[in-house]
Amino acid sequence: MPVKISEFLVNKKPLIKKLIDMLSDTYEYVSVLGTDCRGKEYQVSKTGVSVNDSFLGERGFVLRIHNGVNYSEYSFNEIHENNLNTIIEDIQAKLNKTSRDISMNSYKVINEDEIEGSYFGEIIVNPDEVSAEEILKVLTDIKDEALAYSDMIANFSAKYSAVKISKVFMSNKKNLEQAYMISEGGLFSLARKDDNTKYYYKGFSGLKGIELLDEMKEAFKLVVDESINLLDAKPVEPGEYEVICSPEISGLIAHEAFGHGVEMDMFVKDRAKGAEYIDKQVASTLTTMHDGAAAAKHMSSYYFDDEGTLGTDTVIINNGILKTGISDLLSAMKLGTKPTGNGKRESFERKAYARMTNTFFESGKDKVEDMIASIKHGYLLETVMSGMEDPKNWGIQCIALLGREIKDGKLTGELISPVIMTGYVPDLLNSISMVSDEVRLEGSGFCGKGYKELVKVSDGGPYIKAKVRLG
Repeated sequence: MPVKISEFLVNKKPLIKKLIDMLSDTYEYVSVLGTDCRGKEYQVSKTGVSVNDSFLGERGFVLRIHNGVNYSEYSFNEIHENNLNTIIEDIQAKLNKTSRDISMNSYKVINEDEIEGSYFGEIIVNPDEVSAEEILKVLTDIKDEALAYSDMIANFSAKYSAVKISKVFMSNKKNLEQAYMISEGGLFSLARKDDNTKYYYKGFSGLKGIELLDEMKEAFKLVVDESINLLDAKPVEPGEYEVICSPEISGLIAHEAFGHGVEMDMFVKDRAKGAEYIDKQVASTLTTMHDGAAAAKHMSSYYFDDEGTLGTDTVIINNGILKTGISDLLSAMKLGTKPTGNGKRESFERKAYARMTNTFFESGKDKVEDMIASIKHGYLLETVMSGMEDPKNWGIQCIALLGREIKDGKLTGELISPVIMTGYVPDLLNSISMVSDEVRLEGSGFCGKGYKELVKVSDGGPYIKAKVRLG
């Protein structure tokens, strides 16, 4: 079934158009982004049950104008016939108060193509048509079966959230609207043996509705078993190893290495080394990497971004050659490049930055079993814990929850945990020697710009074989 757009936004579109027309008498460029996002988060565990509004919930508008030198933005919650003049007066008062500062950075007037269009995502079961009690019963049943499965489980939690995202973007030349649903879930198992405690988790996500719960029902045994297996995991002996990275670890590398590293607002600020390597080799010839709202159908897929730019499929690395970065509209204008549709806001009250969407390595031709067979002594790395990268110096650190030992081309059953992978980005990517023929994306988390500005992203890829330093 198609996701229905917010009636609130549809009803406000005539007033938005009127506000734009009134301001256009004074300003050369005027646009308005309207958002109405709402959803719920459900979680059950051995210790309790919770139901909360989604962190992504918001309703409001942000107006952007060209003030004669650069761009000013004004956010507001309400628009109605009686407050249009008040909005305009408030904008002009704020511009007069800050006019002495706007000469610091100048921008041309945005030159837009005329576009009118809509996008409505498809789901199977609408969360709005299922009661909280029904959702909590499914989660509780999963939790209870997991706890009954082994007496070594100290706690088990199951969570699910769904958010309906509705947005409109309007200017003198654009009239765009979109509505879609994102759902995510997670299973978390805490195992204990004497004084030893370990955990394992699995995430679920997609442009889906309640049907995501069906995927979760089938996975609790895997999550419990892995948490118990980790009780016998050993620390890794530090050194350089050949490893196979699972799709979620490949995605973490893509995200940290040439995701943040090619956000082009960092090019403008001279804070990204990637700007120096455009059209140069930065990875193995087996490596092709994409980002874009139109590059995949996952958690960060949309028709248009928060600046009214249509989503694209951007090939960042093509056969090892760094081709381009990802940009918001203003960064692209400053750099003289075409915007890629990566301008995203944490909310209508926050600034738009160049942000990742769906970031992943392209598939290759190898089979996973052949990749494992090719390793004398190394590890298969799985399950993301965290990662970070220095875009100025290209250092990278990725932490996986576990590694499965490989000896003489076979998995031994021995585990290491946790696994810290470090290195210099080009060294890591140039060491890629095999790439599997399957791609998988995951998006059950958030990405920050530095330490803030959280937005939804997804990342992933195939299994990749590389040489890395583990510690």
